[in-house]
Amino acid sequence: TRKELDRAMVAHTDPAVGNGVDAVVEKVCIEELPVHSLERELGDCARAVLVRREWLKRQPGVASAEAVGRVPHEGFDYDAVHGACAEMVFGYIPLPVGVAGPLLLNGKTYQVPLATVEGALIASTRRGCKAITAAGGASAAVLSQGMTRAPVIRFPSAIRAAAFAAWMHAPANLAVAQEQFATTTRFGRLTSCRVTVAGRYAYARFVCATGDAMGMNMVSKGVSAVLDFLSAGSFGDLELLGLSGNVCCDKKAAAVNWISGRGCSVVAEATIPGHVVESVLKTTVAAACELNVAKNLIGSAMAGALGGFNAHASNIVTALYLACGQDAAQNVESSQCITLLEPANGGADLHVSVTMPSIEVGTVGGGTILAPQRACLEMLGVAGAGQEAGSHARELATVVAGAVLAGELSLLAALSAGHLMRAHLAHNRKPAAP
Repeated sequence: TRKELDRAMVAHTDPAVGNGVDAVVEKVCIEELPVHSLERELGDCARAVLVRREWLKRQPGVASAEAVGRVPHEGFDYDAVHGACAEMVFGYIPLPVGVAGPLLLNGKTYQVPLATVEGALIASTRRGCKAITAAGGASAAVLSQGMTRAPVIRFPSAIRAAAFAAWMHAPANLAVAQEQFATTTRFGRLTSCRVTVAGRYAYARFVCATGDAMGMNMVSKGVSAVLDFLSAGSFGDLELLGLSGNVCCDKKAAAVNWISGRGCSVVAEATIPGHVVESVLKTTVAAACELNVAKNLIGSAMAGALGGFNAHASNIVTALYLACGQDAAQNVESSQCITLLEPANGGADLHVSVTMPSIEVGTVGGGTILAPQRACLEMLGVAGAGQEAGSHARELATVVAGAVLAGELSLLAALSAGHLMRAHLAHNRKPAAP
């Protein structure tokens, strides 16, 4: 019982641990106490972490028990993590967080937090921000917003699968599905559904508004309600094989996201005067444009890229996601981006744009509940729910695109001027020890 565990924690104190956990560790090691549910069994998330650390030191597959002890664990809010962010927790990994800015975007100035271990990345992005701000700022717009879920459904025949697609595509029937979806959430709303048929298999790609949440769980719950309704009525012969059939398409590079979008589809642009290109970016308009075509367009095409027509969008997306509590694995599709550079004003200036059709972000739920990540969102002015549903998520998506714009501009300038390796040697290498 919990009282017995509490007594054990008090009666058996391991000085090396300093928190009376050794007796409980023994119970875990002999499987009297399940290691995966220590938080519930002990009623104290911080104590659960202490016990799990000592248990882990004794487990096969751990090459160094001392290494476990070097993973930090103190001073962290494990209550916030439990049941929301991670399981089997035994500590946390600190990441350095830097800032790139000021970035003038849509008339508002941002200092963009980036968590990374890649030297020169933040310095380079900051240089891009400087050029954009000196040019009078960038503009960004959200083209569409909607999270998707596409279950895979099997029917007795291809004709029945086709009948299901026809039914879902009828506007009156979509309204029926919307009613069922709405029974599961106050914030989500089903906006559309397109069905792809492959033989007896139907992939229904539901598109849903999810407010300021990234919304995967919200959408999954609503889609389940729709399918339950249909299986109890006109499509009793449907067989749900999986709530995700990979046409969503989550955490994988896919043409469906590149073409139809997922999350927020965003375009951002800026026109950089020629003198800023030369004084801040240390290159020329002609050199930057020539490299962009050869690298981001032709080079990416030769590589068979899918949404990878950019220099390093994933660098900035991932760093910003880690800082702001986003799902870092969604950098795969969120980093799909085409970067375009063109001479402007008769060749005197440089027009740069990024188009990113599937930026998946949220300002409520998930990792945004953790205090440091929420603080980074607060820095940007987008923490929590906005006054208008989805407004904070949309603004965060534009910041992502604006930061990518800065990162692309700076890296292409460095490459075209031959400065890339010099920058990495300056920012990504410590001097040799004497």
